[in-house]
Amino acid sequence: MKIQKQSGLSLLKKIQNRKACVAVMGLGYVGLPLAMEFARAGFEVLGVDVDVVKINAIRSGRSYITDIPAEEIRRSIKQDRFKAFSEFAVLSRADVVIICVPTPLAKGKDPDLTYIFSAVNGLKKHLHSEQLVVLESTTYPGTTGEIVLPILLETGMNIGSDFFLAFSPERVDPSNPQYKIKNTPKVVGGMTPFCTRLAKELYGSIVDQVVEVSSTRVAEMVKLVENTFRSVNIALVNELCIMCQKLKIDLWEVIDAAKTKPYGFMPFYPGPGLGGHCIPIDPFYLTWKARLFGFNARLIELAGEINHRMPGFVAYRTQDLLNARGKTIKNAKVAILGVTYKRDVNDVRESPAFDVIEILEEKGAKISYYDPYVPQMTIRKKTYKAMRLTSHFLKNADIVVILTDHRAVDYGYVFKNAKLILDTRNALKGFKSPHCARL
Repeated sequence: MKIQKQSGLSLLKKIQNRKACVAVMGLGYVGLPLAMEFARAGFEVLGVDVDVVKINAIRSGRSYITDIPAEEIRRSIKQDRFKAFSEFAVLSRADVVIICVPTPLAKGKDPDLTYIFSAVNGLKKHLHSEQLVVLESTTYPGTTGEIVLPILLETGMNIGSDFFLAFSPERVDPSNPQYKIKNTPKVVGGMTPFCTRLAKELYGSIVDQVVEVSSTRVAEMVKLVENTFRSVNIALVNELCIMCQKLKIDLWEVIDAAKTKPYGFMPFYPGPGLGGHCIPIDPFYLTWKARLFGFNARLIELAGEINHRMPGFVAYRTQDLLNARGKTIKNAKVAILGVTYKRDVNDVRESPAFDVIEILEEKGAKISYYDPYVPQMTIRKKTYKAMRLTSHFLKNADIVVILTDHRAVDYGYVFKNAKLILDTRNALKGFKSPHCARL
């Protein structure tokens, strides 16, 4: 009896010996750090992105991601470990292709898989035998098997023998000083057991722990559960924040006391709303998929509504604080501190600051802002340029609203020079004065 040789063993050996060529499609906040991690581990890495601005920046040795030093990019290029391309044809050289493209929401809050379709169709033309494809883009359960696989099968090649396919949800927390790619466990699930093994070996070369799951659908669900958990709990504290404001109770003090309980409580904190590329979006992928099966995820949807209302509550509190001092919101000078969706990043995607600014301007407020990471921004075709953080900027404002608590800001200086402050991030913890209010 002739024993058929297991396909993919040569690819497995290449990965284990770090001789595999790894291509990363999408060089954003997920893709570029991942590419650098593989280059650091000794792999040859090809970065692919249709945005020529990013490609030109990389080729010039410049970084557009705050967590990636430009020096690291230049070193990887000099060592011939990393090259950036805007053409899909280079994928024919890759043994591994990792897809890290955006997955935004359409206008109706439905999943928009345009970038995934584009990436996979581009890859299809250059797919070859002994090639592993991994999708990392956050999406609904079933995408890998129902969308990606059928497109790749159009080549006439077979899954599990000619090529291999897996899903591994990205776990990137920009600006987190403690958890980076290497020390954050990586979940992998393949279309076949050997697909899972290949993906496990691949990520095992750059991370300390790889967690295998039984399928791509389970791996896809993991990411949505992680961020839906955060969305629901943030909505809870946001609602408690509004309640405590009416009860004249400091919720931040309540949370500080509650988190001393060593079991059964995990601290979450209120804020001006959700932002970034994950938490405001991922729960909608889950609720959309649930509706296809006739299930209405009411708690998840309600959490989304509560979080979506927070910019309006910030605007209300701003107006209320001004009114208490005999000042109307109309023509009031409002200075915004921080416009990125979280501290210490330059990412403004889905930032609640944009909604807060829009609402305040609709009420007639005059807006200026400071953010060390965003020199300029555009909201509904109106362009704003960042001010310098000077005593004049702070003293000239009728109210200063802290929307993002960047560590680079001297909040003692802000406290000293601003006549009225609304702090939505507890950045002024320890500073107590009638002119300083928390959300």
